[in-house]
Amino acid sequence: MGQPERSGPEPVAFDLSAAVTNAIGACDGDLLATVRSLVVANNFLLAQNQALVDELDEVWRWVSPGYTRSTNKVRRCTGAPDD
Repeated sequence: MGQPERSGPEPVAFDLSAAVTNAIGACDGDLLATVRSLVVANNFLLAQNQALVDELDEVWRWVSPGYTRSTNKVRRCTGAPDD
């Protein structure tokens, strides 16, 4: 039967300890500055994510329903082929 289906992309492996050491080193060993910079970076990423979600919602409003996958019950009731 082949390979089993995957539920999503494979996780990216990275060394958490090395990442923490690099983040602290980038802030010259100041833990408060490290946490502050990580919070700022997280808020930036959240804002970027929200902007992309809003843009995608806008695109989906403009996409013709004929190009999307859906079950159109009205079409099935009319007896038209559902290809």
